[in-house]
Amino acid sequence: MDLARFARHLATGTRRVRRCFPESAMNAIEAAIGEGETRHAGEIRFAVEAALHPFTALRGRDPRERAIEVFSALHVWDTADRTGVLIYLLLADRDIEIVADRGIAARVAQEQWEEICRAMEAELRAGRYETGALAGIRAVSDLLARHFPPGDRNRDELPDRPVVL
Repeated sequence: MDLARFARHLATGTRRVRRCFPESAMNAIEAAIGEGETRHAGEIRFAVEAALHPFTALRGRDPRERAIEVFSALHVWDTADRTGVLIYLLLADRDIEIVADRGIAARVAQEQWEEICRAMEAELRAGRYETGALAGIRAVSDLLARHFPPGDRNRDELPDRPVVL
């Protein structure tokens, strides 16, 4: 039983999300996603969640499990070529998870996503939330551009606006 995690999730509210990601940061994230998607055939969604329900956190709910649930809830899987990617941030844990759809997971190793996550988490620990988010989006876009260059029908299938859960 992790009482420290329970307390973190109890104390972290949506106000913290607004402090870490003010409107200007959300606009910059949206712009970075839109710009990145011009360079590849993937679709990126960025979601930030302040905290899990404290008792859910106390029971050991893994951020990866929650990211997969969010991936489904946001319909990131619902792209024609199965090229959706979710960047999920659980603020209370300062944990980043990247979930890629089947079309991408077949070509990009999990270790590559983990490397991007660790770099973003280092920025979060330093309090550079917007910088970390933008660097992560650029890194994901660079990776997608290598494996999934834009095609003739490179359409925007998912919203670029970040989601606060």
